[in-house]
Amino acid sequence: MKIAPLHRELKKARHYNPIIVHTGQHYDEKMSKVFFEELDLPQPDIYLGVGSGSHAEQTAKVMIEFEKIVQKEIPDMVVVVGDVNSTLACSIVAAKMLVPVAHVEAGLRSGDRTMPEEINRLVTDSISDLLFVSEPSGMHNLVNEGVPDEKMFFVGNVMIDSLAAHIDKANRSDILTKLGLAPKTYTLVTLHRPSNVDEKDNLEKALRIFEAISEKSSIVFPIHPRTRKMLENFGLLEKANAIKGLQLIDPQGYIEFLRLMKDAQLVLTDSGGVQEETTVLGVPCLTMRENTERPITIEVGTNRLVGTDEPEVRQAALDTLNGKVKLGKIPEKWDGRAAERIVKHLDEIFNSW
Repeated sequence: MKIAPLHRELKKARHYNPIIVHTGQHYDEKMSKVFFEELDLPQPDIYLGVGSGSHAEQTAKVMIEFEKIVQKEIPDMVVVVGDVNSTLACSIVAAKMLVPVAHVEAGLRSGDRTMPEEINRLVTDSISDLLFVSEPSGMHNLVNEGVPDEKMFFVGNVMIDSLAAHIDKANRSDILTKLGLAPKTYTLVTLHRPSNVDEKDNLEKALRIFEAISEKSSIVFPIHPRTRKMLENFGLLEKANAIKGLQLIDPQGYIEFLRLMKDAQLVLTDSGGVQEETTVLGVPCLTMRENTERPITIEVGTNRLVGTDEPEVRQAALDTLNGKVKLGKIPEKWDGRAAERIVKHLDEIFNSW
């Protein structure tokens, strides 16, 4: 979702030759290949196929394989997006090989270094040459970290570029019909972070919250492979399946998920991107985390940070379903033109080198 708009703008400019490297960090077909098809991206030019592993194993595998690619292709610049292990690994390789690095979605900070993504963000930004920022907090964070002004560019949010480009297609999706759902009658859930799914007590707590919500609303839960695995490991899958009105479904493609999000009565999540998308769609969002690296979604958007305390999450969900809805507005520069701004800055930078 972050690469597709940028790739389109680079191809449109004609004087760039963008090469897509798929590291294979996200290797499940339902969560990878389908996104290339739905976002009108060509198949990756290079597929590293690193697969799963611990954070160290995955990062190391990407670094080893990506170094070979940089040696062969001799790129003028490496562009990395987001905050996953691949982002960190590729930026380190490029920086050590003296290839300029541009980080898209730079400057976001949760302040929580127990999150692997926070370490990835901090290290990537510290070694990047160009920092393309999605919201004002990112600019403030980078300034506080001593980043020179000439490296930072407030361009908006490429995730919203993808949303704007595909919302009409999403409106034509028949996913609601397939699931027997009516608009604004269901709660959409996404949970996958270790803090929510890696301990049995926390998963049981989530199931009790679902039980409370199910009294007021149907629930649809496109379940991340990690979360399903944990439910199975803890012997909780049967209990989850027994909750009335809860549908555990496979991970969905981008178009289907966008439709599910757009027409939800409430979204309960621990995902970063979902906080942003619900804000633009005007859908109430409750984030089951103690912090967020996307404060603009709370300051002006529809997002509320509700923590992980069971009574508080349950009450916030029931309040929302009872009509106490937080209204919001669309943040500055979240207008579907972030990639266009990035390419404009790249033109200026390459012309000045």
